[in-house]
Amino acid sequence: MCAFVQRHSLLWAYLFFLYFSLVYQLLVYSSGMSGVAGIRQSLLMSVLWLLPLLLWPAHSKLLAAIIGLVLWAASLVGVGYWLIYGQDFSQSAIFIIFESNPAEGSEFILSYLRWWYLFVFLALSIIPVFMWRLMSPMILKPRQRGIYAVVFSLIVGWPFLNSLLIRQQGGEAALYHLEKRLEPAAPWNLIVGYLHYRDQLADMNRLLNKNRSLSELEDFKLNASAAPDTLVLVIGESTNGHRMSLYGYGRDTTPQLNAIRDELVVFNDVISPRPYTIEALQQVLSFADSKRPEAFFEQPTLLNIMKQAGYEITWITNQQTQTRRNTMLTTLSQLADQQVYLNNNREQNANQFDGAVIAPFLDSLTGSDDKKMIVVHLLGTHRGYDNRYPLEFERFVDRDSAPGWVRPEDLYDYNSYDNAISYNDFVVAELIKNLRKQDDNALLVYFSDHGEEVYDTPGKPFSGRNEGAPTPAMYTVPFITWTSPEFNANHDLSQWQRSINRPFSSADFIYTLCDMTGINFKGMDYSRSLISDQFVQHPRWIGNPLAPDTLHDYDKIDWGTKVVKPLLVASKFALTAENKF
Repeated sequence: MCAFVQRHSLLWAYLFFLYFSLVYQLLVYSSGMSGVAGIRQSLLMSVLWLLPLLLWPAHSKLLAAIIGLVLWAASLVGVGYWLIYGQDFSQSAIFIIFESNPAEGSEFILSYLRWWYLFVFLALSIIPVFMWRLMSPMILKPRQRGIYAVVFSLIVGWPFLNSLLIRQQGGEAALYHLEKRLEPAAPWNLIVGYLHYRDQLADMNRLLNKNRSLSELEDFKLNASAAPDTLVLVIGESTNGHRMSLYGYGRDTTPQLNAIRDELVVFNDVISPRPYTIEALQQVLSFADSKRPEAFFEQPTLLNIMKQAGYEITWITNQQTQTRRNTMLTTLSQLADQQVYLNNNREQNANQFDGAVIAPFLDSLTGSDDKKMIVVHLLGTHRGYDNRYPLEFERFVDRDSAPGWVRPEDLYDYNSYDNAISYNDFVVAELIKNLRKQDDNALLVYFSDHGEEVYDTPGKPFSGRNEGAPTPAMYTVPFITWTSPEFNANHDLSQWQRSINRPFSSADFIYTLCDMTGINFKGMDYSRSLISDQFVQHPRWIGNPLAPDTLHDYDKIDWGTKVVKPLLVASKFALTAENKF
């Protein structure tokens, strides 16, 4: 062993530094919390620590000890977090740590500590000590050291140089890409995570301060007899209503919702204005729409309205807490009175199942508040479909009932998406069952932020979303309500049932929910409420509001063969011919 180390001193030093990142990344990968990106970046970025040893080879062992101590401490933080929470350490985790009550946080951590964690930490510590003791000075000629230093510098700096010089994206984007590549490796998981947390927190506080400066709605009135005591808003993710048997899809992907269909109002012709979460919810949860995107910042949001109506709001989310893209969602969640952040993984493609929302949902239901609103934001059927459901929900594994145009190489994703919808059905049904047990005056509304194209269009094999090349599947979303008997006694649900085939865009959701809950105010537009007898069909715009030339009326697009008629079956749940799904 000693002879090997002496002959390959540079390789041994690399393995020593790599150890602190790779072990943690392998643990995260083995638990399904992340893909191979973290492993790959650890393998590449660990060469950074060889540069000081190449510059000062006579002091290589001392330098390795100093650097190793820093990496060791950072790796223990990551491994400890993984042991306690079962998730990847990220800037979202840092957000939770800094925004939590210290006493409650320490009590929570202590409740999860186990005696055998000490042996895990000891094992992690003994191996690098053994490796360091075997380390020997690097015997390399100056020219060799220079070549290695240049190569390693290029490996580490390539994300920055590629963005800055080749893609010409500017210094800020280049620095961001470098940080993104460094973050999985110790100690950058702490350093970069904190820097990103600080930047996103500043953006979030700016948005919150702007929101707090807004005036409340004028002439605000709440019909107490119409307002539910418990209002639950369940926001799905990337779920195409066409792929739910509740809407007539040939595969039985929603057996649990089908079983309680008599308790539901199922709206058949609802689309999202945008095929992306942030952009869609900016319209759905505010007065903003495709013609007035600025209203998100200039008028109260849905959460502001519900607080004005006297609701105590809890926001439960299984979405990533704080990322560069999710600042707006985290800001909205901060408008609530309580927040429960369940997903602190660095990557969205982690096995973070939505069943995690059920326990905090139950806790929120049993709260003492007279009027409570609970927002549950699911990860739903987001891309990385096979990461969205546990193994027992892998129900669709072959070509049975799959359209003939789905290619063999696409069948796995097609089936995985249906499995994800089946698990989503379970989660939504469980939320309804637990709400029903409360025997309360309650309303639950479920919709998806947008749809998803998963090989639904014949002749155009594609999976995902692309606003520049839209298909109906990217926009069609489920929209259902469940109401308790006490709520039903105070509402004419026959009017809701007469509305189920109306063409509607979720951009007008704020008016519909206010109508459902008995809220009126200056500027309330009943012509935009899906359930109102004053409803008027408005153009359903899709496209980017900041690029008006891209806006199109969904109902005037000639979709041609893009409409997915073969996926619909004749049943009492099938869509009528006049629907434009």
